[in-house]
Amino acid sequence: MASPVPKDDGGFGTISGFTSKTAAENKTAEIEADQRRGAFLDPDGGKLTLEEWSVTWFDALDVAATTEAQYRSLIRNHILTRWGSTRLDGISGLAVHTWAKKLRADGHAQATVTTITKLMSMMLVDAADERLIAVNPIQPRRRGKRRHEIRIERVWATPEQVLGVAAQAAVLVGDWAAVLMITAAWTGARWGELTGLQRRNTHLDDGIIVIDPHTAALHEVNGRLELGPPKTAESGRTITLPPFLIHLLRTHLASHDHSHVFVTSEGELLRRSNFARRAMRPAADGNHHRVRPRVRVHPIAPGLVFHGFRHSHKTWLIADGIPDVAQARRLGHRIPDKIEHIYSHVAPEIETRLINALQHRWTTALHTLTHQTPSNTPAHGATRITRLTLPAATAPPTDLTAYPSPTTRPSPPQRRRPFVSPDHPQPHIFHSPPAVSNQPHRTPTALTGR
Repeated sequence: MASPVPKDDGGFGTISGFTSKTAAENKTAEIEADQRRGAFLDPDGGKLTLEEWSVTWFDALDVAATTEAQYRSLIRNHILTRWGSTRLDGISGLAVHTWAKKLRADGHAQATVTTITKLMSMMLVDAADERLIAVNPIQPRRRGKRRHEIRIERVWATPEQVLGVAAQAAVLVGDWAAVLMITAAWTGARWGELTGLQRRNTHLDDGIIVIDPHTAALHEVNGRLELGPPKTAESGRTITLPPFLIHLLRTHLASHDHSHVFVTSEGELLRRSNFARRAMRPAADGNHHRVRPRVRVHPIAPGLVFHGFRHSHKTWLIADGIPDVAQARRLGHRIPDKIEHIYSHVAPEIETRLINALQHRWTTALHTLTHQTPSNTPAHGATRITRLTLPAATAPPTDLTAYPSPTTRPSPPQRRRPFVSPDHPQPHIFHSPPAVSNQPHRTPTALTGR
């Protein structure tokens, strides 16, 4: 005997194998009761494999392109390799937790394993919502030993270290890399916000850059570079620049005609992995492990990553006593308290104090580095670091009140320095390269960046 079963398309299927008409009718009554309670499960739904369900799941997914690319990578490389051929109704929570334990034992970071299991849980929650399975089998563990995770401190840099790393990056790949690093450290902007920054959003006469909430960030999705919104809704903001950085960016922009502020020496958009390999890692870590590098550079801030410049900026603001609200506004962080978020504003005098503090850090760091000797170089054993000189930027202007908060600026201030035409030869931003050549008794005398 068979019992009729309602299908999602409005028709009916059957369940066979009943030994009597009464048994079939009882099953039909049970199904109808489950339907009335909203507890009916499609008997064929649980037969779908996780790989089959992932196709439907991705079709309905509505997230940013970068997020979807990350999800696809994790599902393809981790989840489907283990669970792709498993039926939805054959996945058990215990088996998933055992698998997660094995991933950790194989050397995967705890954060990565947590992300993978949360992603798989999301897929199964949606399967349960579609009544393919009764419940999500992945539930938090309430027993077992407590994992004491070792918290790894983020590496941040002092202003002197930032200038040292930037100077070495300049001789490795070009001045543009140093300007990018310095801008990151003195604005707190993210990688994508700076690599996506365009001339039209760089208002140097006003002393600001604008992080557009719609097209400010450069994203790399499946190997393609495209402009899109920054990380969060709060990331769209206006960042006030200290005076030295206005001069630095003005000189930098005069060196090329690309619509993006930061590009390679060949005028190409920046890719994070290439920049890390060619500039960030050797400039911060040194290249003592290489036998005959083109240029010998020394460790200054080992382990520092590009995001570490943003972390450094935050650390400086805290040390300078800048209020939390002003920090959040500048960094594009969300203010947790909703009322405080609505009514919080940065007073002009706070903005001026913030800019003064950043300018002071620059001049102090520049003075320290340009008067250093090998015996006091703070570069973890480095024997030499280049002097970084920027004309007209070594001393702060006597009056910084010309750079008030963008929200209260009545009118753009007069240009503090004349625009340097790109038609005229420009002096190098960096003089005396920040590294020692690998050739004996020879020191590079000019910048040679690729």
